[in-house]
Amino acid sequence: MRWLLALFCLSVASVSQAAFTETIIRKPQSAVQPAAPATPSPQLQAIDKVLVLKSERRLQLISRGEPLKTYRISLGKQPKGAKEREGDKKTPEGLYWLDWRKASSRYNLAMHISYPNITDAAKARRAGVSAGSMIMIHGTPLDEEYPEWYFHTLDWTEGCIAMRNADMREVWSLVKDGTLIEIRP
Repeated sequence: MRWLLALFCLSVASVSQAAFTETIIRKPQSAVQPAAPATPSPQLQAIDKVLVLKSERRLQLISRGEPLKTYRISLGKQPKGAKEREGDKKTPEGLYWLDWRKASSRYNLAMHISYPNITDAAKARRAGVSAGSMIMIHGTPLDEEYPEWYFHTLDWTEGCIAMRNADMREVWSLVKDGTLIEIRP
């Protein structure tokens, strides 16, 4: 009877893991209908998800499961692992929302990530630490001493996701408040 319970647990675990795996199946060119309308430009398609791949230093804008645009990003000074507490200089991992935005005098434009989520807050509470807050996607500093290119290949933030200012302006114009953001290791 125990082997049956173990088999059931393994099958539930494998199904739940599959729910977090994104698979994009593309149709071969021959299967595409010849009378299909032209694909609208990224500006006309609704962005329904922002995907951050920390290990690749990439941010993708996703529409209907298809990546439309990809950008190079910088992360927190300690890029490996998920954010565990305030001040650890790590970028969070998980599912969040881009819930509000502001023009920043220090970092050009900034979009707030709804960190901490319920899981992050519970982990921090159990550890007896503050989870932190104010995690943003933002541009690079406008600084006479350090030009923008200086920041582009470094992991330099306190846990935020940074982009070139031109890329940030584009993301700002394409992504609406309330958009899902998934941050993967």
